[in-house]
Amino acid sequence: MPHLYETDGAAIYRQSFRTIRAEADLARFTPEEERIAVRMIHAAGLVDLAPHIRFSPTFAREAIAALEAGAPILCDARMVSEGITTRRLPAANPILCTLHDPQVPGFAERMANTRSAVALELWRPHLTGALVAIGNAPTALFHLLNMLEDPACPRPAAIIGCPVGFVGAAESKHALWQGQPVPCCIVEGRLGGSAITVAAINAIASAAE
Repeated sequence: MPHLYETDGAAIYRQSFRTIRAEADLARFTPEEERIAVRMIHAAGLVDLAPHIRFSPTFAREAIAALEAGAPILCDARMVSEGITTRRLPAANPILCTLHDPQVPGFAERMANTRSAVALELWRPHLTGALVAIGNAPTALFHLLNMLEDPACPRPAAIIGCPVGFVGAAESKHALWQGQPVPCCIVEGRLGGSAITVAAINAIASAAE
């Protein structure tokens, strides 16, 4: 017998978001934060993600304003940069991922660090006022935090720090949350990943339209 299932994409989205709002505890979020959090939960398929999402007080406002002003989006991995829905971007914002730049392997060897981390060195000319999105590599987030320890390093407008994994992910996000060099969003613990990070970017972009 044929399987019967919902075939209307818009209806699927509506039902998904109704389910999230019915089952997830969203009370502590502002309206702007809730919009982002719901998209992140949807991407994870996990309503229990809600208690682990953290926004610094001005994150949503600063991230939206940055995109409205035409800021670039700096991504640690192609899985993040390729997932952004460009038609939602309010100012044809540039999207940059430097991981596969030909300079990166040499940087990694000289700096004795991962390619994901040292690729951020190529962000320096683009960092001022940018929206940073780290959804894969804890080493990238740690390296960014070390870069921002230098007062001369340009400052992004906001950081989405959601690397995933069993080594360094929880620690790097904790370090970002404790230091908060700029407004930030994290998912506590080992949870995170490119899909969740992309969902946050797309929600911010939609809010900035």
